[in-house]
Amino acid sequence: MEAASSTAPAAPAPEVPAAPAATEPPPAAAEPAHAPHAAPRGRELALISLGALGVVYGDIGTSPLYAIKECLAWAPDGKLSPHAVPPTFENVTGVLSLMFWALLLVVCLKYLAFVLRADNKGEGGILALAALVEDSSGNGKARPGRLAIPILLGLFGTGLLFGDGAITPAISVLGAMEGLSEQSPALTYLIVPVTVGILIGLFVVQRHGTGRIGAAFGPVMLVWFFAIGAIGLHWILIRPDVLAAASPVHGVRFLATHGKTGFLLVGLVFLVVTGGEALYADMGHFGKRPIRLAWFTIAAPALLLNYFGQGALLLGSPLGTVKNPFYSAADLHVLGVPILIPMLVLATMAAIIASQALISGVFSITRQAMLLGFWPRVSVVHTSARTEGQIYIPEMNWLLMAGTIAVVLQFRTSSGLAAAYGIAVTGTMGITSVLFYLVCRRRWGYSQAAALAFLVPFLAIDLAFFAANAAKILDGGWFPLAIGVCVFVVMTTWWRGRTELSQQMDANVVPDELFLADLDVSPPPRVRGTAVFMSSTPGGIPNVLMHHIKHNQVLHQQVVLFSIHTRPVPWIAPEGGIEVRDLGYGFFRVVAKVGFMQSPDVPRILARCAAQGIQSQPMTTTYYLGRQTLLTGGRARMARWRKLLFGFLSRNARPPTAFFNLPPNRVVELGLQIEL
Repeated sequence: MEAASSTAPAAPAPEVPAAPAATEPPPAAAEPAHAPHAAPRGRELALISLGALGVVYGDIGTSPLYAIKECLAWAPDGKLSPHAVPPTFENVTGVLSLMFWALLLVVCLKYLAFVLRADNKGEGGILALAALVEDSSGNGKARPGRLAIPILLGLFGTGLLFGDGAITPAISVLGAMEGLSEQSPALTYLIVPVTVGILIGLFVVQRHGTGRIGAAFGPVMLVWFFAIGAIGLHWILIRPDVLAAASPVHGVRFLATHGKTGFLLVGLVFLVVTGGEALYADMGHFGKRPIRLAWFTIAAPALLLNYFGQGALLLGSPLGTVKNPFYSAADLHVLGVPILIPMLVLATMAAIIASQALISGVFSITRQAMLLGFWPRVSVVHTSARTEGQIYIPEMNWLLMAGTIAVVLQFRTSSGLAAAYGIAVTGTMGITSVLFYLVCRRRWGYSQAAALAFLVPFLAIDLAFFAANAAKILDGGWFPLAIGVCVFVVMTTWWRGRTELSQQMDANVVPDELFLADLDVSPPPRVRGTAVFMSSTPGGIPNVLMHHIKHNQVLHQQVVLFSIHTRPVPWIAPEGGIEVRDLGYGFFRVVAKVGFMQSPDVPRILARCAAQGIQSQPMTTTYYLGRQTLLTGGRARMARWRKLLFGFLSRNARPPTAFFNLPPNRVVELGLQIEL
């Protein structure tokens, strides 16, 4: 890569399109386009549903490892689960009733019946939902004054998901490994080292992608759900009176009689719905129908059978004798063969799958945030030649590994982690409820009464769960909140810094007509080939071109001013997202509109412009980018600490060459100093 340097005050170079004002989503680039899912049928529907079972329900599917344990594994000395209540009939049926109705109201009703309807051209997730609100005017531009709240909510919810990402692998694998102490108390000391070893191995293999092992996720989780459902059914047949817990009366009575203890226990009941957000976030991978089918036919029945089965086991055991209800229930013999060890192995595999789904989700969210202009450029490695969505981000992988291992070493048990787990997810679910309300009002035109009919009951449930989990902040709940706040600060600082740079850039842009008129009066020498100058705006001459003229005093025969704009939709077809204008004098302006799920590929987009008159050859095309050096002594309306943070992020962001998929040996960078 060649590089040239110069110094020019307050003249930002568009190394990457900068974030525009709040009414316009920040730019990115793209190829290829994806279409929303067609409605699958028959065998195709079954296969996609099986895949959804392995990816979407990995997190919520491993909740039986620790949910009942935290609520009802009681001992007189408090050495088991510290917040558990004695497993009397009233307490068991009360807790099971709360779990049953939490699954019914949060997962079945809120997410599967309502939130899944709010797809952004087939895609889901909190950023896609925020973008859907942003596009509420129907023409791709949000109305003034209405963008800030959805964006801030979406960014904070994203930050909370990052906090959850550090805890889910830890609690899932720890919960599975605690079965070692059930096999033999002498093996208890191995739980933490083995957990750390599994997690390190899991993060190390990420660079190879999930394509090969991902095919096994669905079948493994199918076996898992079948096994936990069968175990639960065995114990239910012994104590069928546990099924009385399906009545909400038991849950209401439990809360009424236990007061503060009952309310705090609601935070542990929430463990059964952690992972519910994945139903919406993974909608783009599988579609609504397979996700719903996998839940109602396999995942939900198996989970309920296992929860009720663990309750039945507790009802039939003396108080304080059951240390781990899940593994105690699995301590059975089938055809004379003990199944505890096979269940330990299966639980470990399920925990790894749950962790993998969460890690892949963090990679996907990071790329979305980066393409929308809310995250610094990072290395995005595509691990599959077929599936564009399979990516690996090394920086996020190692950060997540460090955070997850730190969590394991700090809390050491799933009971300790249960205190930290949940608050981030409840916050995200509450934000989802508010954003869905805004979609109902602004996008679908629902009346205030109709939209509030959704918001009030579901937000009340979310806030109740959040309040119950908030009581555990000092016990570990601060950890995911701290991660969420840090991520939120990084995203808002990056966006604000790019916005300030964009404004400075706009102030120094020379209009096309003025530049071309001057070119007509005193034309510089022209050389053969094509020069592509990246521009952050679809109008005006980019600063990097002005500095090229100033220092090199020459132009190529063909000059392309290239702008890329991200729209608040996941995918835009290549043929419908490219606009080419012939400005004369060998100048062309290309504006490529892309979705926030698409990846940069400027050379491929340029090749599509041949029919509009741009004739470029790879070996005679040069790409010009700006390399910015930020000075924090300017008058930008940012706090000094934000300027310093933005400068640090800019220095450590990945070069735009890989971001735009530019050939490194055809890139020239011009250095610029910018006062911010």
